[in-house]
Amino acid sequence: MGKKNTVLTFQQAKEEGKKLTMLTAYDYSTAKLIDEAGVNSILVGDSLGNVILGYDDTIPVTMEDMIHHGAAVSRGTKDALLVVDMPFMSYQVSVEDALINAGRLMKEGGADAVKLEGGVRVVPQIKAITEAGIPVCAHIGMTPQSVNTFGGFKVQGKTEEAAKQMIEDALAVQEVGAFAVVLECVPAALAELVTKKLSIPTIGIGAGAGCDGQVLVYADMLGMYSDFVPKFVKQYAKLGDVMKDAIHGYIDEVSQGSFPKEEHTFKISDDVLEKLY
Repeated sequence: MGKKNTVLTFQQAKEEGKKLTMLTAYDYSTAKLIDEAGVNSILVGDSLGNVILGYDDTIPVTMEDMIHHGAAVSRGTKDALLVVDMPFMSYQVSVEDALINAGRLMKEGGADAVKLEGGVRVVPQIKAITEAGIPVCAHIGMTPQSVNTFGGFKVQGKTEEAAKQMIEDALAVQEVGAFAVVLECVPAALAELVTKKLSIPTIGIGAGAGCDGQVLVYADMLGMYSDFVPKFVKQYAKLGDVMKDAIHGYIDEVSQGSFPKEEHTFKISDDVLEKLY
């Protein structure tokens, strides 16, 4: 058991110049492995829509999906700060909706904090949630729930106007109490500038090494999700290939009758067996 990561340890890391690590998880077994490896934070991302549920984007993901997977991950998480995404339309309609749903993710989903997408436009929601005692991680730049507005998964903040808006968004979410902000698909130099302007940590994904920390989807970095591999992903292993090799081995041994062997079976007394014939 290590030291439990909290919003305070995140802030300390920022102040001490220590890099933060975050990975996604969507189930108990994976969360347990990631937590035991010593990552600072586990994110139950609405990316489960793609990775686990097979949707083309995150739009169809529901509150029930996030609570279900959040609760499973929470049971496998001890030391990492557990952040759970607020799915599409769980906070956009009203501040009241946002507060109720953030509360559900904490009470039913086992979250230590929630994450929601947007800058200035979601300031009232972030303010209300944080004032209710729920830590909020903000998320700006390429926000996947807005993929249809952006016209696809595109790098954000490349024009002067867009870059200024991103800085404004980052400062706005910090002002109303966000403890950290994810910067997704942002030019590295802009992400570094935003990081220097903020007193809260920035967590980058496709935003360069100048951020205070990094987040990746675990299935991407382990080579388990092959539908699409973003440019910003480094594959630290190719577990998808390892898994397929193992499954091929299983199929071959079952087909040949070489599995299961005696050591994989259970015994019964010969005396009992004779009475059955």
